[in-house]
Amino acid sequence: MTTIETATSQPKESTNVASNTTRIQSSAPSFKRWGRRHPFVRYGLPMISLTVFGAVGLAHLLQGSKDIAKVKDDQEWEIIETRKALSRTGPIEAYKPKKISLEEELKALQQKVDINNYEYKRIPKPNEGNSD
Repeated sequence: MTTIETATSQPKESTNVASNTTRIQSSAPSFKRWGRRHPFVRYGLPMISLTVFGAVGLAHLLQGSKDIAKVKDDQEWEIIETRKALSRTGPIEAYKPKKISLEEELKALQQKVDINNYEYKRIPKPNEGNSD
């Protein structure tokens, strides 16, 4: 009886394989039809998922630069606080720069440069300097 069962089981396996391939071949056009019937699943869902996952990924990448900026801000804040503390105690108050007015600067510049006495000087062209 075992030989009969094995003989009959082989054709069943071959019919199962054949039926599976026909099922797969028949499901492909139905899948294409399903994509045509529901364009949101074919185009919209991938687009929305790409947008959402892209935003999450970019947020994860940018978090590092935000952390670095926060550390730099904290360091600058510490520097400002130490300057305020030093100015209360005195060393920064000891340095007092002189106040400069614009009129004084203009007079000093006019003494350095005399715009009434000047001499014309010809500027050589780039190709003239090479031939000399």
